[in-house]
Amino acid sequence: MSSDTKTARIVGSLFLLGFAGIPATLLSKPILDAPDYLVRISGSATSLTWAVFFQLVMAVACASIGVWLYPVLRRHDEALALGAAGFRLIEGALYFLPMIGMLALVPLSREYVSAGAPSDSYHQTIGALIRAACDDTNNVFVLTAWCIGASMYYYVFFRAKLIPRWLSSWGLAGVAMTIGSSLLVMFRVLRPMSELQVLVNLPIALQELVMAIWLMVKGFNSFPSPER
Repeated sequence: MSSDTKTARIVGSLFLLGFAGIPATLLSKPILDAPDYLVRISGSATSLTWAVFFQLVMAVACASIGVWLYPVLRRHDEALALGAAGFRLIEGALYFLPMIGMLALVPLSREYVSAGAPSDSYHQTIGALIRAACDDTNNVFVLTAWCIGASMYYYVFFRAKLIPRWLSSWGLAGVAMTIGSSLLVMFRVLRPMSELQVLVNLPIALQELVMAIWLMVKGFNSFPSPER
């Protein structure tokens, strides 16, 4: 097995691990979106902890993608290879902020319940601030870092034909749609994780799934010299 084939399979596997964000969302969203979320968290701490675990898996996988892609991409464009690795590392690091926020809500919730769940208390203010910070980090800052890094390696993929151009073009189009949805969330036109935002991000999610399978089965195309 060549080193590029091994790298392609590892990168494909990492893209699949990146989908760990789906169970993280499914576990946390019903709890955090509930009107009485501070009460519900105290009885759902295990579910929230599992959500943090899955998000941790996603964070490590996403950061690792840029690292593993770097030696392949740098043969075609060292600057973009370095940029892609850097922004995906930034993305992975940013994921830790909402993870810390979700874990911080657990003791806050328990204290709120112990206080008798008062209708007007500092617990609600702190909880609202933590949730807003988590939403903005996930849906604006993380997505921005991902979009910059992904656009770099998809451009190199397209130019060097490391994967079929229809697949890299699909990736570039999906990134553009995600950038648009992230801006709409930032300017409060869309709610974080609203149905419309999920729908807009669906094309890139499908593309990454297809690309992950492609890399694991077909690997990277090989050329004697990079295309300019």
